[in-house]
Amino acid sequence: MLSSAVTTKGQVTVPAEMREKFGIKPGDRVGFVEENGRLIIQPHPQGVAAAFGILKARKSVSLSAMDETIKAKRKNRAGA
Repeated sequence: MLSSAVTTKGQVTVPAEMREKFGIKPGDRVGFVEENGRLIIQPHPQGVAAAFGILKARKSVSLSAMDETIKAKRKNRAGA
């Protein structure tokens, strides 16, 4: 088992072996999960793909309805 000390600010250094194994680079974010009395640290996904599913739609909208709305907004901007 690899270990690391916790600083007075609550910071922990992820051992190099684990950073390399999981592709964790400077500036990356990690997540913490409690599971069955254990603390699990894991890479935290970033980017657009990571945000997928965060927002919940109140109702679905068809692509044609979206296209019509975009056309109307562009028309309004052009006339303004």
